[in-house]
Amino acid sequence: MSDKERNTDIAPLDTLLSFLEDTPNRLANLTEGLSTVEICLKQSADEFSALENICHLRDLELQAYTPRIKRMLSETNPPLPDFDGARLAAESNYNSQRPDLALQTFATARRGNVQMLTELTEEQLKREGTLEGVGKITLETLVELMREHDQGHLEDLRVLRQRLERQRSSDEVSQGGV
Repeated sequence: MSDKERNTDIAPLDTLLSFLEDTPNRLANLTEGLSTVEICLKQSADEFSALENICHLRDLELQAYTPRIKRMLSETNPPLPDFDGARLAAESNYNSQRPDLALQTFATARRGNVQMLTELTEEQLKREGTLEGVGKITLETLVELMREHDQGHLEDLRVLRQRLERQRSSDEVSQGGV
């Protein structure tokens, strides 16, 4: 899909930025009350645990989104490298990291990016870059891609949370509880 086709489907910027700003709160709500074992639980080798989702979003924010935004604002049509989140997750041993610190670091970085994006003019939002694997995008399109990515991880966490809650209920029944 070209950037022009994509632009017709982009939600209003204030709606996108509000969603992005609220993502850390949604992550906190979806992981609240999870035990150390549960937050690190992986359903399969190719799925992220809850903690891996948080760490991935943190690293993507710090290592990809922030530099992309800054480059698009300061350079003319910069090349924007892809972010190999799966490789970084494998190399970083996310499940050994502190969830509270990972979430706080993500929230701080995201707050900074949302603040920066909130202050942009219409002209600045139309600045372009070439995202590896995607093609030419505007800064406004990058904001939409950020929202889409957040939504995917939030949905993954919602499903993971439901599985964990079903497992808890099943365990309680098998142990003679409620």
